[in-house]
Amino acid sequence: MRIINPSWVPLAAAAAGLLVTACTTAEPPAETSAPEAAAPQPAEQQADVSVWPAPQSDLIDPSIEARIDEIMAKMTLEQKVGQVIQADNGSVTPEDVKKYRLGSVLSGGNSAPNGKPYASVEEWVAETDAYYAASVDPEGVEIAIPIIWGIDAVHGHNNVIGGTVFPHNIGLGAMRNPGLIEKIAEVTATELRVTGHDWTFAPTVAVPRDDRWGRTYEGFAEDPEVVASYSAAIVEGLQGVFGADDFLDDTHVISTAKHYLGDGGTEGGADQGDTQVSEAELARIHGAGYPPAIEAGALSIMATFSSWNGTKTTGDKHLLTDVLKERMGFDGFVVSDWNAHGQVDGCTNESCPAALIAGIDMYMAPDSWKGLYENTLAQAQSGEIPMARLDDAVRRILRAKLHYGLFDEGRPSERPLAGRSDLLGSQDHRAVARQAVRESLVLLKNDGVLPIAPTANILVAGDGADDISKQSGGWTLTWQGGGIENDEFPNGASILDGLVSAAGSVTHSPDGSYVQTPDVAIVVFGEDPYAEFRGDVDHLAYDLDGSNEIELLRKLQADGIPTVSVFLSGRPMWVNPEINASDAFVAAWLPGSEGAGVADVLIGAEDGTPRHDFTGTLSYSWPKSPDQSPLNVGDEIYDPLFAYGYGLSYGSPGEVGELDETVPDTLQATAGSSVFFGDGSFSTNSQAVTSDGVSQGRVDHTAQEDALLFTFPEAGGEVAFIDGTTRDIMREANADIELMLTLRSTLTSPVEIGMACEGDDCSGTRLLSAADLGNGEWSELRISLSCLGELDLTAVTSPVLVQASGTGTLAISDARLVEDADAQETCPGE
Repeated sequence: MRIINPSWVPLAAAAAGLLVTACTTAEPPAETSAPEAAAPQPAEQQADVSVWPAPQSDLIDPSIEARIDEIMAKMTLEQKVGQVIQADNGSVTPEDVKKYRLGSVLSGGNSAPNGKPYASVEEWVAETDAYYAASVDPEGVEIAIPIIWGIDAVHGHNNVIGGTVFPHNIGLGAMRNPGLIEKIAEVTATELRVTGHDWTFAPTVAVPRDDRWGRTYEGFAEDPEVVASYSAAIVEGLQGVFGADDFLDDTHVISTAKHYLGDGGTEGGADQGDTQVSEAELARIHGAGYPPAIEAGALSIMATFSSWNGTKTTGDKHLLTDVLKERMGFDGFVVSDWNAHGQVDGCTNESCPAALIAGIDMYMAPDSWKGLYENTLAQAQSGEIPMARLDDAVRRILRAKLHYGLFDEGRPSERPLAGRSDLLGSQDHRAVARQAVRESLVLLKNDGVLPIAPTANILVAGDGADDISKQSGGWTLTWQGGGIENDEFPNGASILDGLVSAAGSVTHSPDGSYVQTPDVAIVVFGEDPYAEFRGDVDHLAYDLDGSNEIELLRKLQADGIPTVSVFLSGRPMWVNPEINASDAFVAAWLPGSEGAGVADVLIGAEDGTPRHDFTGTLSYSWPKSPDQSPLNVGDEIYDPLFAYGYGLSYGSPGEVGELDETVPDTLQATAGSSVFFGDGSFSTNSQAVTSDGVSQGRVDHTAQEDALLFTFPEAGGEVAFIDGTTRDIMREANADIELMLTLRSTLTSPVEIGMACEGDDCSGTRLLSAADLGNGEWSELRISLSCLGELDLTAVTSPVLVQASGTGTLAISDARLVEDADAQETCPGE
């Protein structure tokens, strides 16, 4: 691993002291002094490139530039426009790639071959072969340009059956081990080569500052120190060392540092939100990972969905061109995120010259690519997009392709590692993952129960114990992760598998029941998987209403059984009740497919000594209360439960006293949500149930798969949203509250929409026509609760009820109760 200029590592002085004091006590300093943070500047002052570092990039090679000149001289304008557009394989065919001469294809989180969310090695190689062959077909052009295929391999090759799935970045940050990070990236690159992929959208070098953000687990740490120390190591692991013989050889792929810039700093932790900080703070905190990546030779950088002080970065020329390309000397290409250009002022998904002019070199236009191609071509022809800017974008893309050797690679199936299934999840690769799991675990509490003797009678409970999908989190085979059988991880091991292998007597009882009293219990539980905005939360309480594992933990405690909690999460969470009810508590984060690494540390040797000690330390501050966010080392008032850098070990034990379990009244008051479905997620414990013949899927509205899609057969059918509770909404009805749905319908027969209540045939609905439902366009439907006829408002069991009388589809992206602003009764239909 090459050592990058240490001046790019903005080590927080406050953090350094905490690393010393926090490792042996759960009582962190009451307050630390923070580096002075500048207030947000007026927009007219936010143009100071001098606050940014100026790293050295060496991607300009005279021989490559000369070849680019030769290639571009043979390209038509249509080909140049095609090069700057990337389409998703679920929305583009090989024939389209040939016709429009597109520069790239990606596979989104659920876009595997043949309409599947994930696939086998053979399926992937056949798919990449077909698109590559189409791209190099010379028919009708003087020169054909091969495509590069991008994919989100963000914690290993997490898109193929049998791939090695590593801990998510939040766990890797706890390791503080750049050397191991580089090995992880090398394994990932090798396994990507097996399936014919050229390019991964990694590393994520975000610095999450509010743990309510649904992508917190994609960040290594809340402090830029760790992020900066890992950035170059990952780039070099993925691409090889720039200038060395292994740079982008047959075992390496193109990397992407993302998401530029400030994605981890949005107000309230809102995904795709607004980061409101000064330019100096933006550079110091959120820009820390980019200079090392640039110096290491990163060939691409992905722009963020989010905004900086109100301006979408995808359309921000100052950040993309003045800072990134000119000040920081980045000579690779900038790709946008999934239809992010459509969020730029004045743009749509199909038309956005402003993004290209600002500095985007490749539009990620998964399903909007065709309209975008046509409009971009027209804008280039008219001069609205300057030819010099288009040529620069194409040059940057070709530069990356030539560094990668794409013109000489041949079909994916003909490359040296193609189809080598034996390399996926190989023993060597699994050993790297297992080491990463061991080093990522953070011991928060241990009252002497750990390590566990291998001869002990062990009870293993909790829904996370034998669930590789849950322990791996989002971005695992599917975009959101979760709900996938262990059989789909043939080269993986659940946490239970590891415990069974390490100990002689293990009883698995998911609900914690037992016949013979165990010597010790291990309860594995935590967050269900999520990705991106679907993981955004309002607070950090794991279990606000006490409906999850707390009762099991308290029962085991009352029975006198020493209990170890293994907590799976994508962020630090308020788990004071669970810690109090545990003799030991381990933050396992999202360890990936090698669950045996957990047993390596929990289960001791025959002589009672540890086989491996805990070495992980917190790279995020752990909250003392559920509403304590944002919480970051260096804050002027810093009062966490466990400080940044905290982590007990067998060699350095510590005591954790009884913790406060008080929930703030403000959180208790808002526990019952009026949002039934929004931002791609159901409210707590909610789901949609359907009658026979009605299928349920997902579709894009304003973000990837953020809407439910119900397909009704010829006979029609029913959909009901339920959460297992009965609601009294009489108060809401008296307060001019409305049921609001954002929907799109292709149903032509009459549809009844309303609510259901307790009892046989108890419901209140409105009979709606196609016009009431927007005639096939996305529209907002509002129904006053007072218009729902016979509905018993004191006993609502389904707050959303749909009864269709014929065939068609209904997409719903938002369902909630809202105030009627004009206090006028809204009673659509009949």
